[in-house]
Amino acid sequence: MSLVSPSFNAPAMGDYAYDWALVDVETSGLMARRDRVLSVAVITIGPDGEQTGEFSTLLNPGCDPGPVEVHGLTVERLQGAPTFDQVAGRIGAMLQGRVLVAHNAQFDYDFLAHEFARARMWLPVSQRLCTLALNRQVDPPTDDMKLGTLAAHYGVSRQRAHDALDDTRVLAGILRASLREAARLDLPLPLVTCPPRAESQFTPKPAKTPCAYRNPGRLTPGGPLQQGMKVAITGETAHARAELVGRAVAAGLNMMTSVSRHTSVLVTNEPAADSAKARRALAEGVPVVDERTFLRLLADVRPGTAHETTAARVAPVTEPEAEQVGPVGPVSTTSAVPTPEAAASLCVPVPAPRPSEPSAGTSGKPLAGRRVLVLGGVHADAAAARTRVVELGGSAAINLSASVTDVVLLPGGEGDRRMRRITALELPVHDLHWLASPTATDRRAGALRPQEPHVMPRGGVIDLPMPHGGPAPEWYVTAGWTPQSDCEIDVIAFLLDEDEQVTSDEDFIFYGAPESPAGTARLLTGGPAEQTIALDLASLPPATRKIVIAAAIDGAATFGTVGAIQIGTAPGSSGAPLARATLDAATTERTMLLAEIYRRGPLWRLRAVGQGYDYGLDTLARGYGVDIAD
Repeated sequence: MSLVSPSFNAPAMGDYAYDWALVDVETSGLMARRDRVLSVAVITIGPDGEQTGEFSTLLNPGCDPGPVEVHGLTVERLQGAPTFDQVAGRIGAMLQGRVLVAHNAQFDYDFLAHEFARARMWLPVSQRLCTLALNRQVDPPTDDMKLGTLAAHYGVSRQRAHDALDDTRVLAGILRASLREAARLDLPLPLVTCPPRAESQFTPKPAKTPCAYRNPGRLTPGGPLQQGMKVAITGETAHARAELVGRAVAAGLNMMTSVSRHTSVLVTNEPAADSAKARRALAEGVPVVDERTFLRLLADVRPGTAHETTAARVAPVTEPEAEQVGPVGPVSTTSAVPTPEAAASLCVPVPAPRPSEPSAGTSGKPLAGRRVLVLGGVHADAAAARTRVVELGGSAAINLSASVTDVVLLPGGEGDRRMRRITALELPVHDLHWLASPTATDRRAGALRPQEPHVMPRGGVIDLPMPHGGPAPEWYVTAGWTPQSDCEIDVIAFLLDEDEQVTSDEDFIFYGAPESPAGTARLLTGGPAEQTIALDLASLPPATRKIVIAAAIDGAATFGTVGAIQIGTAPGSSGAPLARATLDAATTERTMLLAEIYRRGPLWRLRAVGQGYDYGLDTLARGYGVDIAD
């Protein structure tokens, strides 16, 4: 029996026809390394759209089932169900040789990977497709990207929400419709390669105990230690390193794994040692003491100043409030390497748009509510055209999608491979002169959505609303770009204190360490041209004052050749985007600061940055205090 009748029509689908394994799991929580799978469903579908297999089962996790009010799976219902290792072989056989498909696929993939690892087996998946990421590319006119919302939009019936088997059947209908839309728009599928993962890579290091005190500065000669001082240790010590660190943390000191200009003191019995920490301490003028002196000073650590502990909440903004920040540096920095800083000159915070009003700052502008794709031209001309689109109240697109309303053609743009689809879709095509005095045609009803994302210019600031009462959402900042064939782009994040420094190397989130120990910051991969930083702002320690989200190019390419980077910010993985920004000022740069999320009193704010640097990721990370091996 086919769940997606009519079939995919394989000859018409071409590059969109695969052997699929559609998966949904219900879990006891949200952290794959800690929580367990309670139920799993797998449906296999061939390239023609015909169902070839189906399996579902409850699972006994051997632990508390978690939020029963969400999934309805009580301890009593799970009693007598098999454990995961008893069904792992059957699930593995259904996944073998197929593309794993799920809505928010990294979630399901990570949970299955952990369960297979606990069963001492490999998860036999080499590629996955996220229908959430696919629909972000398609960009249908829906309120959000939740499974139920997309099901209603595509006309797929849904009977029991949060039932693994029913959700998987619904997913089959959404996959079929999404693939047809992708084929109509000629969009590349966001397939993610899934290399084998070793069990030891699953669990990050234990979370470092956050220091409760602000850094008072450097140790003065003959002076005492003070709570909050940043202390690093290098070389051999008479006492066990763990003992020294434990005693220092108990005294209120902030133990660091690296040395920066903000380090208060370096502890070493060999001050002339040729270690990276000793060299950096010498270069920065950081005080150095030996182990005996450090132990003596630990006996009398003076009280420090506690970090602010104000909770994030939304506050009414009665009128624009100018916020002066650091000056904008040159976009290309090929000589001296400055410490990375926020890039904006004068930012005016904008309250989040209410559902009943148009996006802030666009009302009355000729391109308000329109999404414009610029094709052709040299990078500088294309960037200037996209900037003009935003000035006129529009949103600058970087890829063809269902939400694109207009196309601006620069010299050479007529040769773009997307023009064939644009012609078939009968989208309005304009030349550059149209942006001088645009006349907007009526938007098609199918392209309208109830609330358009707020369009942020480079340097723009917006408050992140937090609900009154209920739990605060995770915030997802997604970066997307035009698919590249000759380079890879990595999105990274730094969790910074008031000194614009990480408090430990674990506050650097990147492809090699995609999750902070406490799970408050995570890197998610939705495809080869999309990556997301997920942030649980309400659970960040008070010492974290800012999160910097950046992108780096692996290879010799630059952002001038890559083109524009689009960032979108949404509450929750499937939430409607609150704001979008298109950043394309870079030319020769290999790293770019995309956005900052920072505390301002009781608020969290998002700033679109778009500042590029000519140096690589290692230099960027060192500037924020990450210990990068030479």
